[in-house]
Amino acid sequence: MLKNDHSKSGSPALLFAAGALLLSSVAPVLAQDKAPKTTQQTATEAETATPGKAAAPKTPAAVPASGPASGGYKLGVMDKLRIRVAEWQPADGTVRDWDVVGGEYTVGPSGALSLPFIGDLDAAGKTTAEVAGLIGQQLRDKFALRNLPSASVEISQYRPVYLAGDVTTPGEFPYSPNLTVLKAVSLAGGLRRSDAGQRFAKDFINAQGDVAVYDNQRGRLIARRARLVAEVSGSRDLPIPAELKDVPNAAQLIASETSLMKSRRDRYELQLQALNELRSLLESEVKSLAQKTETQQRQLDLVSENRDKMSRLTEQGLATSSRLLTIEERTASIQSTLLDIDTSTLKAKQDISQANQDEINLRNDWEADRAKELQDTEAELEKLGLQLTTSRQLISEAVAQSAEALRFDPSKTAATIKYTVVRDEGDGPKEVAVDENARLMPGDVVKVTSELLMQ
Repeated sequence: MLKNDHSKSGSPALLFAAGALLLSSVAPVLAQDKAPKTTQQTATEAETATPGKAAAPKTPAAVPASGPASGGYKLGVMDKLRIRVAEWQPADGTVRDWDVVGGEYTVGPSGALSLPFIGDLDAAGKTTAEVAGLIGQQLRDKFALRNLPSASVEISQYRPVYLAGDVTTPGEFPYSPNLTVLKAVSLAGGLRRSDAGQRFAKDFINAQGDVAVYDNQRGRLIARRARLVAEVSGSRDLPIPAELKDVPNAAQLIASETSLMKSRRDRYELQLQALNELRSLLESEVKSLAQKTETQQRQLDLVSENRDKMSRLTEQGLATSSRLLTIEERTASIQSTLLDIDTSTLKAKQDISQANQDEINLRNDWEADRAKELQDTEAELEKLGLQLTTSRQLISEAVAQSAEALRFDPSKTAATIKYTVVRDEGDGPKEVAVDENARLMPGDVVKVTSELLMQ
């Protein structure tokens, strides 16, 4: 034992030594008060502070979230401790350092610490505060001290954690506060990769990109097919097909196809309307020509009757031949006009017939084009279905061959990684399923398993 005399007498030295002893005595208590709260304590306070609100969903991890920084941490085998012991000497107002007892110690396989003068001291399953109290009690009993020596015990290095299963480098790894499952897996080099992991990861990325493109094209084709079916049936409404119920942009696709359907139908109806108006105009022209023919025919009858009379008068010498010639020219002019009217009538009737034929062709082309587009769309959908199947099989192969491919899958729907923590809290090891954000405790064993769970 080493004795350090800070002061033989005098009030300042006495007060300083008393303060140092008081600080070393209350340090473990202050450390416990400042320790992070456990998940259970935090949850209880949250429920008390916000009554009436629904509790947050629980994580799959059933292990306690409290870390070793909390005051309730129990020491275990391979934990390394830093111990300091001091004794207050009230007679002369000095502090005696027990340097021969202080130092760094490791909890042995039996769960005990081997200390000078004390011997083996059971530490496994106890907190640092409890170990500090036992050290002071043992020293006082051994040396029959009047005052209880003050011992300070802190953890200098936690016992390691272990990783096993589908990680790159399974084994033992040092523990640090706030260590989570994900951090521990990263210490082990991440998920296990096969020799051809990079190739399978590349295949996974390519296949996943193809699936995204094909799914987008498939949604557009389904919306197009719905529009074509509505056009063929003459419907003006375009409901969302059942195949697009789960597609995020289904409403936009249907809105786009509805706008296209309206535009095409408006153009089609305008063409039909133009043909109908042309036919009506031609029919009106035929009627007008018929009336004109009737008027010209009456004039021709009158002129012919006048010509006959004039011919008889000319034969009798009562009229000149020039007058008869004038009437003949008038008759020929009317007959020529009638022929022109007949020609125009025939031309108008021919145009009416052409308009009727154009309307028939327009309707037939409309239906034929819709049927052809519908047939082509069905063929493209079938082709896309085969391409999607192939791409999903490539994804399945990539995931089955290399867990590295999983990190390129942000949706986490292609496969899952399962984490299991094996923890011994004094009543035997227990396995608990956790998620990647669960906090670990020193001595935990993490088992990582990649399971193929294809869509």
